Amino acid sequence: MEPSNDVALDIIITNVVAVFRTRCHLNLRTIALEGVNVIFKPEYGKVLMKLRKPRVTASIWSSGKIICTGATSEDEAKQGARRLARTLQKLGFKVRFSEFKVVNVLAVCSMPFAIRLIDFTKNNRPIASYEPELHPAATYRIKTLKATVQVFSTGSLTITGPNVQAVATAVEHIYPMLLECQKPLRK
Repeated sequence: MEPSNDVALDIIITNVVAVFRTRCHLNLRTIALEGVNVIFKPEYGKVLMKLRKPRVTASIWSSGKIICTGATSEDEAKQGARRLARTLQKLGFKVRFSEFKVVNVLAVCSMPFAIRLIDFTKNNRPIASYEPELHPAATYRIKTLKATVQVFSTGSLTITGPNVQAVATAVEHIYPMLLECQKPLRK
């Protein structure tokens, strides 16, 4: 199999974490008593609120900071955040949707071949690390993209990065290195 540039890899986004502020103080007790799909966590000083569509879970603090997790795209995260803000407005808070930011994206990707992790780590020594006694994957950190790629011997990749574009660029960056460390096919 010779390396070709027209290989299409499916990158599946599994989680998008976003943060936004309401620019007003939130009474957690009121949200817990009057809100729908709410779990009050007084020991952590927050309320968890779940939306069904888009499927998003939000951690709400009294300061007005809200973290949304569980979306599968940046647009879905923004839509979920706006729906949360609207829900809080309907509960009587003077919420203004502001400072929305996607802070983390988690994605998975599968290579069409298996990988020799020891060779991959030796070839990329300062950036890649592999501790088989601690974790079954080699970790490859790309500082310029602020992305981390977990490489498993089966060819599966788990990528975390600050946005979807960084995740896609990380896969493009690491693919040629993985190609030269692929395991030969068994006959």
